[in-house]
Formats: sequence, C-alpha cells, structure tokens
Amino acid sequence: MALPIFALAYGFLTTFILTSLSRNRREARPDAPVLTLMGHGLMAASAAGGCLALSAAAWASLAH
Repeated sequence: MALPIFALAYGFLTTFILTSLSRNRREARPDAPVLTLMGHGLMAASAAGGCLALSAAAWASLAH
C-alpha cells in the first residue's frame, strides 16, 4: 500500500522540480537555493534507488 503512494508523491515532486528548474533556465532567472537543493536530493535519491534495485536483482540471481 505504501509503494504506490510513494511512487505517486515521487512523480509529482520530480515533475514540479524539473519543470520549475527548466522554466527558470528558459526565462534566464536564477534558481532558488531550496529548489536546487531539492533537485540534488532527488538526483541522489534516484541514484540510490537504482543502486538498491540493481543490488536486489543481483542478490536474487545469486540466491537461485
């Protein structure tokens, strides 16, 4: 039950951050520091999630 809620929140947050950053770049405005930090945090969370998924897949393939 928690995974679909987390995935939906992650999707909304990702869309908001990336849209805001691209609009600021297009309008040649500086990014808010909190928006930049959230973007870096989202990138780190995505990388960590990808590493965890690869680790789980490798572990599952070795367990059989």
